Amino acid sequence: MENKDTWLESLITSTPQDGRELAIKMARKSIAAIQTDADIRKKLRADYANDTAQLIASANVIAIEFQTVAAANNYWKKEQKLK
Repeated sequence: MENKDTWLESLITSTPQDGRELAIKMARKSIAAIQTDADIRKKLRADYANDTAQLIASANVIAIEFQTVAAANNYWKKEQKLK
């Protein structure tokens, strides 16, 4: 996979809301990395927009990304307290 630009400098966020927004961005970037053709992604939106199973699956992907962000934030908060 070719890295064109660095968009993820850190998993550390100031608030849970920022963490959720980062999780959504991570999920979207993952999909764009897997399906690199923007026109195909746009055409596929109609398929999942009305399919509750696919929408729930999308929410699960975001939840997993949010778990990653939350774990990173908790880890660093614990590390800072130990210093």
